[in-house]
Amino acid sequence: MNVGLGLPISDPAALLDWARRADAGPFTTLGLLDRLVYDNPEPLTALALVAGATTRVRVQTEVLLAPLREPALLAKQAATLDRMSGGRLVLGLGVGGREDDHLVAGTDLRTRGRRLDEQLAVMRRLWSGEPYGDGAGMIGPLPARPGGPEVLFGGFQPAALARVARWGDGFLAAAAPSWAGGLIDTVRRFWQEAGRSGEPRIVAQVNVALGSEDVVTDARTAMGAYYEFTGMAERMVAGMLTTPGQIRECVAQYTELGVDEVMLYCYGRDPGQVDRLADVVSTL
Repeated sequence: MNVGLGLPISDPAALLDWARRADAGPFTTLGLLDRLVYDNPEPLTALALVAGATTRVRVQTEVLLAPLREPALLAKQAATLDRMSGGRLVLGLGVGGREDDHLVAGTDLRTRGRRLDEQLAVMRRLWSGEPYGDGAGMIGPLPARPGGPEVLFGGFQPAALARVARWGDGFLAAAAPSWAGGLIDTVRRFWQEAGRSGEPRIVAQVNVALGSEDVVTDARTAMGAYYEFTGMAERMVAGMLTTPGQIRECVAQYTELGVDEVMLYCYGRDPGQVDRLADVVSTL
């Protein structure tokens, strides 16, 4: 089982310390959330710095809210980061459910799914080296990975799950094992029905905090503030894993579901969590 680390968003200046520690450990990927109307670092900018501070780990948006962005520029940004990082970019994409994010971006919340499909058509074309069209030529650089960086989609609705087979390489399952199984089965069914070869890559995400009571409290406070808009923040925070045993058990459950990678997402700011989580990962 590959295990990645989700970076906390509360202290952007500390992310390079987290990244260097993780790169020296057993982790395979570093992930970063995206929001517009929130006190968080812009993920493509932040992950460019993270990629420059590391040599081995993948860097992953988890998930980038693509409908808030213009597709040609997003394609160029992603290709640049993929090329300069030696093909280490994983582009996790989602539609975004916050009305304020779409308000500020000038996009329509109601048509965000259709807009994402239209964006992917443009981005895939540009990543293959074809001209933009309408009198405009190629938009480079070409990504390190032919056809574009690996694309994963997050989401819960059937339209989002079907998008994995239509445009993507895999699925980001931000759900507990008891719930993720049904989502993963649906993604695999859509994949087969679309005639795709092989299997979609499945990446699961679970929220963790490992350390003293202060570390756990800091993580719970930050996570609760982030998900306050859902009206379910307390329930979501209650699902945070805070002991090595809980983390091992959860990873084992994802393994039974055939998950390829588990992202241990951190909201607490203490970078010592990297080393403590590394100790847990080494025993899996």
